[in-house]
Amino acid sequence: MTSIDHVDLNLLRVFHAIVEERSLTKAGERLALTQPAVSYALGRLRTLFDDQLFIRTRAGMQPTPVALELAGIVGQALAMVREALRYAETFDPAVSTRTFRLSLSDAGEMAYLPAICKALRERAPRATLSVRPMPVEEIEEAMRSSRLDFAIGNLPELMPRTRHQVLFEETYVCMTARRRGLPKTPGLSLDEFVRAAHVQVKSVEHSHHALDDALRAKGVGRNIALEVPHFVALPGVLSATDLFATLPKRLARILNRDNGFCLYELPVRVPAAPVTMHWHEHFHEDQGIAWMRALLAEIVQHFEQM
Repeated sequence: MTSIDHVDLNLLRVFHAIVEERSLTKAGERLALTQPAVSYALGRLRTLFDDQLFIRTRAGMQPTPVALELAGIVGQALAMVREALRYAETFDPAVSTRTFRLSLSDAGEMAYLPAICKALRERAPRATLSVRPMPVEEIEEAMRSSRLDFAIGNLPELMPRTRHQVLFEETYVCMTARRRGLPKTPGLSLDEFVRAAHVQVKSVEHSHHALDDALRAKGVGRNIALEVPHFVALPGVLSATDLFATLPKRLARILNRDNGFCLYELPVRVPAAPVTMHWHEHFHEDQGIAWMRALLAEIVQHFEQM
């Protein structure tokens, strides 16, 4: 058995970077190492584990079965080392140069991000915020390995596997450009809603599919004239057309600050969607994470009052 006393533990950092980046060049950039240095480290790793570990293909450096088995073990070990090192730090927001990593949907970016950035600049002016949208199935492991600190959204599948806090309950409205001939009532009737042409936002968050489920229960569906991947396209599209769109109520009010749109209640009941903040158990006691957690909760919960 190889003794840990005779192993350069920095090799594990190189291994972990190659696993995640699938590229020696990108792994080197991530670790501030030259490609020859990464190649040399990979050679030592192959000798250490008596396996090729990575095979060069057109798609990048593909891990062998041995490397895949090691990946989880090494990732957890490095995460625990990072956690131990954090206890040597005292977090002071006034001077900290820490980078916080946050996953938000595009609706979240439009609604909360400006206020989050403003508060962070005022309270931790040297800190950095990195916003990185991420598929929900990758979030937990990214948090475990310190590639992500927080995720905010309607993410029910994460609740059993992460620490989390419900920030507010989101509701939905229908929005269209203000013009003549629109209904004067607070809400659309089912017939008016079904006859209208709609924009469908193909969001990954579960709450945005609840409307179609409610309509199917009534035996009807939306007349979809346009599908878009993000909410950011809505203001321009709605302003230029007679289309309707269903979106989070708080986001709709932000987009309607100039009163250029009409907002309507939906003709079917769509359950309120909990907007939650998630972080990993391993870093719950980290001073910086605790501080940023409080800031995010303070800012985002403000939207509950809108």
